[in-house]
Amino acid sequence: MSADDTETGSGLTYRDAGVDIDAGNDLVDRIRPAVDRTRRPEVRGGLGGFGALVDLPAGYRDPVLVAGTDGVGTKLDLAERLGRHDTIGRDLVAMCVNDLIVQGAEPLFFLDYYATGKLEVDTAGDVVTGIAAGCEEAGCALVGGETAEMPGFYEAGRYDLAGFCVGVAERDRLLDGTSCRAGDILLGLASSGPHSNGYSLIRRLLDTTAADLDAPCGETTLGEALLAPTRIYVRPLLEALSAHPGAIHALAHITGGGLPENLPRVLPDGLAARVESERWQAPPVFDWIRESGRIDPAEMFRTFNYGIGMVVAVAADEAEAVAATLREAGETVTAIGELTAAGEDKPRVTIT
Repeated sequence: MSADDTETGSGLTYRDAGVDIDAGNDLVDRIRPAVDRTRRPEVRGGLGGFGALVDLPAGYRDPVLVAGTDGVGTKLDLAERLGRHDTIGRDLVAMCVNDLIVQGAEPLFFLDYYATGKLEVDTAGDVVTGIAAGCEEAGCALVGGETAEMPGFYEAGRYDLAGFCVGVAERDRLLDGTSCRAGDILLGLASSGPHSNGYSLIRRLLDTTAADLDAPCGETTLGEALLAPTRIYVRPLLEALSAHPGAIHALAHITGGGLPENLPRVLPDGLAARVESERWQAPPVFDWIRESGRIDPAEMFRTFNYGIGMVVAVAADEAEAVAATLREAGETVTAIGELTAAGEDKPRVTIT
């Protein structure tokens, strides 16, 4: 490069390399109103700082911070196929905050990571607006994040998404499963569909069957049923925990691994779970998955939530009251089984 090139401003720029700083600024301006709606009183400052400042909420006697991080996996590919990016952010928030509530924690703040080859403001704006909507539903503040533009690293139109959430709980009210007893009732909270797990198998089915995403599936289309955002169970469960102190002994977020893998994560040694699958009706999209792939029921239960997105282990004498509170808060609740004494030769979870 000659001195003349430098003086006339004809040298290489960051935009020439594929990174558009102005597009990033446009994105921040677009999402600011949605982010502002998630604000909590503990948040200090706004978007644009190098780090977010958040006070611990008032009213906690002995607070413990609970943190988690997650993504939405290859469900992102389905969003791209359908050209719909306004709900995938809700999935991201749900996957994180549902893990926090399992330990009895109130989500406090959330950060996201959005990475792409070329920043498309409309697409990114839809994604982050969905993240803000999920935060608003969960009652946590979206305090910041990272938008990474990496030309040549991602294929055109592709992006990746991850999130990080911090919550708070009273130390003596943390849920760790140690209160569980044989005879506890298992309440299942309905899922909206596969949520954000099993999409590598779903994508395989879509490719091998050449399925029509516009085909009817229940009361909607197959595409919409598969893209339905993960339910956020936080507020109803916080209400139930507050209204019935001590009644809820454990919570299990049913993600990858389904009921067989996730229920044992919250059960102490010596306890097992017995689940009766006839007690609930899974969304029709699971019928399409099972029939299209001729998938064995055991594989369905191990890969998907199969219609139950959260399980509540509750003292038998308070199960009806807890279920009523959850229903009043908008959840579809079914008693799906109970806890039993574990046997040496018995699986930790038995599904009949």
